[in-house]
Amino acid sequence: MSIVADAPPTSRRRHTFLKRGVIPGFGLTFGLTIAYLAIIVLLPILALILKAASLTLPEYWAIVSSPRAIATYQLTLSSALYATIMNAVIGLLLAWVLVNYDFPGRRLLDGLVDLPFALPTAVAGIALTALLAPNGWIGQFLAPFGIKVAYAQPGIVIAMAFTSLPFVVRTVQPVLEDMEPEAEEAGIMLGATDLQIFARVIFPTILPAFIAGSALAFARSLGEFGAVIFIAGNLPMQTEITALLTVIRVEEFEYPAAAALASVMLAAAFVMLFIVNGVQLWHLRYVRGNA
Repeated sequence: MSIVADAPPTSRRRHTFLKRGVIPGFGLTFGLTIAYLAIIVLLPILALILKAASLTLPEYWAIVSSPRAIATYQLTLSSALYATIMNAVIGLLLAWVLVNYDFPGRRLLDGLVDLPFALPTAVAGIALTALLAPNGWIGQFLAPFGIKVAYAQPGIVIAMAFTSLPFVVRTVQPVLEDMEPEAEEAGIMLGATDLQIFARVIFPTILPAFIAGSALAFARSLGEFGAVIFIAGNLPMQTEITALLTVIRVEEFEYPAAAALASVMLAAAFVMLFIVNGVQLWHLRYVRGNA
């Protein structure tokens, strides 16, 4: 008698289920998924790399290292970094409030978090400019003190922060909601302060989600275009971001130059993803080592 025939009925059913697969037609669905990702993601990246590769190395270096390009890198990277730091702090606080407190208007506030996802970025840029311009609703009170927000880097930072805030909130919020209160209660019984409980119990738990949300916010800020161009002023060497310079090169029909500039931002995004994955892997090994 065969081994399969002698196996208990539950084992035969489990074996059949696993061999059949969770989703019927796995080969077809997997193939369609890979084909979709190849067309939507890999093909444009490949086209970008091939277009940039049409340049010789001296030509490529001359484009990506020109003073105007370097000025856009500095402005874009620094603004994205400042916006990410703002969102890391505000997004964490906002997620904490939404999870731990019940107050009138909580559902409205929770819905407003997703507004940047639904609002066209160009509309967001126009709205922010109307608020922060020297003659705007808020800017008119800042202008007498010499504080310039619109048409300067602070306006770029605010526009980037506005469009990327939901990434931090929506990645941290589910983790906070799933946390069990027993760990916090144990810390309180052992005499730990609120700061110690947050630093040693809560924050290590949400750290992977916090890093992932901040990385997504940074990546979104790097590629933000619509909300920024309306409030930046777009002055070369001063308030011009890399995405705008890339569009300018496309409008000038200098496609290889545009691809070269875009490849720099693509490399920055890959480096950021590599760093984030490295930090998360280190955190996972650290948690397992202390388990």
